[in-house]
Amino acid sequence: MPPRRVHVTGASGAGTTTLGRALASAWEVPHADTDDYYWLPTTPPYTTAREPAARLQLMREMFLGRDAWVLSGSVVSWGGPLLGCFDLVVFLTLDPHVRIDRLRARERRRYGARIEPGGDLEQAHRDFMDWTRRYDDPEFTGRSRTVHERWLATLPCPVLRLDGARTVEELVAEIEAVESPKAR
Repeated sequence: MPPRRVHVTGASGAGTTTLGRALASAWEVPHADTDDYYWLPTTPPYTTAREPAARLQLMREMFLGRDAWVLSGSVVSWGGPLLGCFDLVVFLTLDPHVRIDRLRARERRRYGARIEPGGDLEQAHRDFMDWTRRYDDPEFTGRSRTVHERWLATLPCPVLRLDGARTVEELVAEIEAVESPKAR
């Protein structure tokens, strides 16, 4: 299967960035993560969002015009103009307990003692973890499984659902096995 424009999405901690990077590497195409476009570069990171129009413009300038790329993350609430760009959307899921454990470990690696009680990022870490736990709550109106499912149902391209508990190599192989809609 030739490389194409693929969006890998799912809950925070499901492995979307890891899979996106691996797929882009296998295909030797650019990888982009929505966080790089959503958030302005700040210290600490992830505190100030870009305006949606600025995100989309930056994406157009950086990679959207290319023949093939992989985008990881989520564009659910702001990426409507991108929907026609995707050849395939991969929806990655993972058991919520495993996902939260992965996030806790990732946050510790990134920030160390800064997220511990008394650390300068303690509250931001607590807020982030509370937000990520709500993903599987059907009543939550933020980025959630319910919101993702509704969004997936509107896509004009194929959606491949994969289990993030599988190895990255298995996931890449499964994506590569999908027949291109353009080849049909």
